[in-house]
Amino acid sequence: MTPIRRQYLKIKHSFPDAIVLFRMGDFYEMFDEDARVAARDLEITLTSRSMGKDVRVPMAGFPAHAMENYLARLVRRGHKVAICEQLTDPSASKGLVDRGVVRVVTPGTVLESSLLNQNANNYLASVVLEGDSAGLAYVDVTTGEFAATQLNQPQLSPELERIAAAEVLAPRSNDPDQPSLPQSLGGNGGKPTLLDPICFEYEAARAALLDHFGVVSLESFGCEDLPLAVRAAGAIVDYLGQTQKSGKLQLSNLAVYYTSEFMTLDSQTRRNLELFAAGRAENKDLSLFATLDLSKTPMGGRLLRRWLGQPLLELDELNRRLDSVEYFFDDGLHRANTTSLLSQVPDMERILGRVNAGMVAPRELLALREGLETV
Repeated sequence: MTPIRRQYLKIKHSFPDAIVLFRMGDFYEMFDEDARVAARDLEITLTSRSMGKDVRVPMAGFPAHAMENYLARLVRRGHKVAICEQLTDPSASKGLVDRGVVRVVTPGTVLESSLLNQNANNYLASVVLEGDSAGLAYVDVTTGEFAATQLNQPQLSPELERIAAAEVLAPRSNDPDQPSLPQSLGGNGGKPTLLDPICFEYEAARAALLDHFGVVSLESFGCEDLPLAVRAAGAIVDYLGQTQKSGKLQLSNLAVYYTSEFMTLDSQTRRNLELFAAGRAENKDLSLFATLDLSKTPMGGRLLRRWLGQPLLELDELNRRLDSVEYFFDDGLHRANTTSLLSQVPDMERILGRVNAGMVAPRELLALREGLETV
């Protein structure tokens, strides 16, 4: 067996459930079963490569410059993808080039713009069940939005439907006949991502949150007395630490909320009201959201979507929103000037997310500068 084969197998052993994109010069290569799966799903050629005496393994690959396109196709097919980069300069290395996984991409941890709907959040959710109660947390790694709640189990399904998470985390059950999470709650893919139950234990989850935020107590976040919410949120932080190896998490705050503050809308009600899709064909262009969405920035579009899907019940907060509407309604000049300025603001939330992940492009930094000047 060649040294590079041993190196690959060691890396693959650490990520058995992911397709490993193994950087070799100007190409990303996949081997063994990964190669067979990728050749089928990406419609690329399956070849083979000699990896030692009497060792020939299946191989498939694509140019490094086309990585984002192929990565998008793999993630859309529901695959978890581990990106393994060359960590040392090949021209300066006499022997084997050091390699390591810098990021694991899953449906809920996507950062690439080509994989995202700019007017909708891409949520990663986490659920833990205990008795008649549940803990729920969700995060959008592209914007840093991070929220958690504790609720009764009957409230869980409509709340997950509202979030429409791309990926849902749940503790792995030791009993195959007793799944930790019903498949109907498994997210858009219908199947939850199962983690080691220790990630959801209270002490481990609390420690993960304290360490991430650099605090000694969770009291300021309002979740010290919500153990299931803490367990769900801590599992998310742990999972992001495992998948986002090369970048920093852009989670500056944990917002605790209560479902009693908002009107609960089940899936049938949302369909009847045609909030986000209209008619039997579920035409998104004829929905209430599409009709109302005249926002000038992707950030505004995402906020409007959240407000429509989570109607307020708190009168004071409702009046604050109406006061804001009245302010701009009464002052046409200010409204026109603000609208004009907002048209020059890029998607600053997601650009900052890509900055933190070490993936930002020069044109995005220029857009960020112009956006800050506009603000």
